Amino acid sequence: MSAQIERDFTFQAGVHFQGTFSMNIYAFTLNMEVTTENIREQQVAMERMKYFIYACLENSIFVQDTDRAIIEKYAACGIRVCEIPEEPFDQIIALLLLLKLDSIAEHRLAVTDIVLTSKLSDDVRFKEDLLTAKNEIPAVGWWAEPNTSTSTVSKIKNKKDKIVKMINTSEWNDVGLSWEEDTANTSNVTEIIFTTNTATRNP
Repeated sequence: MSAQIERDFTFQAGVHFQGTFSMNIYAFTLNMEVTTENIREQQVAMERMKYFIYACLENSIFVQDTDRAIIEKYAACGIRVCEIPEEPFDQIIALLLLLKLDSIAEHRLAVTDIVLTSKLSDDVRFKEDLLTAKNEIPAVGWWAEPNTSTSTVSKIKNKKDKIVKMINTSEWNDVGLSWEEDTANTSNVTEIIFTTNTATRNP
């Protein structure tokens, strides 16, 4: 039997818009359907979402993917960059989150819709659903991949010819969030907690 659930998330990230850098605070409510009866898979799906938001998006910078020079400068400074196909308005962020979090859950939790607001939007809320996201956003990109990537470019070279990674390459099994239980290291599994306590922000 399927169930409908929702969870609130809040994270801080930067935006680069029209040559200006600003910090922003995003808050959103994600609505989902539980599509597996396996309790552990439900927990892992939720923990994957939390990990992506708080370990990959938190304190990153949203930059339009065509602005290569700016992306390279941020990456050369060791700053995480989240490349997006349009300018970083709240609506595009909401659509990308829908697609990415649904991909990460890999059909264990089915993301249906989102309500997102931010400090820069003056508390205006954007309501979007998964069907709209699939119609508005290109089918190919990091948002369609069930991993932790936030960029379609894996590395660049700065002026000192050093390699700067732009993608979080951690595999889910490296952080104890694979679908198969790791019997050799059960400590990671016991830390997975499925909770509705929205005050807990740590992944």
